[in-house]
Amino acid sequence: MSSPATQAPLKTTPLNAAHRALGGRMVPFAGYELPVQYAEGVLKEHLWTREHAGLFDVSHMGQARLRGADPLRALERVTPGDFAGLKPGRQKYTLLLNHEGGVIDDLMVSRPDAVGVFVVVNGACKENDFAVMAAELAGQVRIERLEDRALIALQGPDAAAVLSGHVPEAAGMVFMDARALRGFGAELIVSRSGYTGEDGYEISVPAAQAERVWTTLLADLRVKPIGLGARDSLRLEAGLPLYGHDLDETVSPVEADLAFAVNKPRRARADFPGAARIAQELADGPTRVRAALKVLEGAPAREGAQIADAAGTVIGAVTSGGYSPTLKQRIALGFVPPAHAAAGTPLKVIVRGKPQAAEVVQAPFVPHRYVRKLGA
Repeated sequence: MSSPATQAPLKTTPLNAAHRALGGRMVPFAGYELPVQYAEGVLKEHLWTREHAGLFDVSHMGQARLRGADPLRALERVTPGDFAGLKPGRQKYTLLLNHEGGVIDDLMVSRPDAVGVFVVVNGACKENDFAVMAAELAGQVRIERLEDRALIALQGPDAAAVLSGHVPEAAGMVFMDARALRGFGAELIVSRSGYTGEDGYEISVPAAQAERVWTTLLADLRVKPIGLGARDSLRLEAGLPLYGHDLDETVSPVEADLAFAVNKPRRARADFPGAARIAQELADGPTRVRAALKVLEGAPAREGAQIADAAGTVIGAVTSGGYSPTLKQRIALGFVPPAHAAAGTPLKVIVRGKPQAAEVVQAPFVPHRYVRKLGA
């Protein structure tokens, strides 16, 4: 392990000074210095986002344009997505796969305008992601990394009303729409999506104008800044996997309960990385699956805690876990054999050597509130 003196210095986002001015408690995350919370704390930030609108700095994520004769078709070489059907103005969730069918990363791919394909990848994975894409798609795609842009997420039931006051076209978008729009005097790329289970938007903005956009949104009394702590508890309640915890290169889409990302035309063609393994798991079932657990007693079960069956035999491990502020309940995600994954199955989690009662439940823990149809 390298000493602190030899570790690379942390990067900062264009909003670093704004976080400090707001009293953000800064911590290392994915090679960046980011706020884990602000003065009110994680619990209040979490609940505010569920009830109003939370503003998140996710500028550590990787943003890029893919250029080429047919970048969408090229992407099918490294993902199981059917991009031939991706219409202008829409976004798709997909998975970057290794040749064994394991997940290198999960990412968003969109067509916000007519000048190329826009992708957003996880911050901790972006260097490897872009290297894999460059190697596998050499000669077909040119990767134009957008290092000069920030990324802001506005999430919660008031998000649409807030953003449409500055970007009127945002009100006409539905879940997984993505558009190039002008707002706040800047050229934006806006998607109606996010990582909290709430309605909301992710807004790509030129770095030089990011602090002005951030401050303008925070001037609305319905909006408060939210740190990494609440971002994690919100995504856990929504049952959304976090790369490096619930996903890694040993985990397949089927094991991770992400088989929906293996689109039907691609299943039929079986022309994506790891197709043989994934086809077998779809047909016969995998040896483990991601399950959602309510921990019924004791302390929260954190990542690494063992999962046991009702008789006490260890059958799996927790990959994400914590306290749900919305449900006032301890919750967790983890991998178990399919025979133990049905909702209602009694299990145990081993926390500090002590077995605690748990039960498999249907994910998500808190219902998603995505707006899939206007007026619905």
